[in-house]
Amino acid sequence: MNALDRVAPAFIDMAHSIVWASVATVDSDGKPRTRILHPIWEWDGTYLFGWIATVPTPLKRDHVAAHPWVSVSYWTTSHDTCAADCLVEWYTDDDTCSAVWQKFASAPQPVGYDPAIIPQWKDGPTAEQFAALRLAPYRLRVMPGSMLTAGRGEVLTWNDSSGRRD
Repeated sequence: MNALDRVAPAFIDMAHSIVWASVATVDSDGKPRTRILHPIWEWDGTYLFGWIATVPTPLKRDHVAAHPWVSVSYWTTSHDTCAADCLVEWYTDDDTCSAVWQKFASAPQPVGYDPAIIPQWKDGPTAEQFAALRLAPYRLRVMPGSMLTAGRGEVLTWNDSSGRRD
């Protein structure tokens, strides 16, 4: 087990270099569903949070209402992998949506992009089809591909032992 202040920066470096993640939710019947999403992560030296800009479809809303947790998994062809298991919460208020929009719009590429390129979001961050999911990790894992391909490197793991899930 590693300290969050060691794992969080390594996680962000890898996640932001890979960009796209498989995000799994669970429906009210306990069945998993994955989708490809584009989180952005923030580390303030104490807490790590992720944000996903997304269309708040009824299916996504139902899954999060039934089970407010997601598993976020990144993989690249070099076999670098990182994962975050998170508590997830919807934000649809104009202030938060505008702030999340700006996070993506002002972030450096490849994680940064202009959200207005999404057709449903042509009316900006206060559009009905724009919402933000806030991710609060309680478990992280970062594994360089060299561990799998050459047995070299270090796997970093962190679990929130405080029981906090926010």
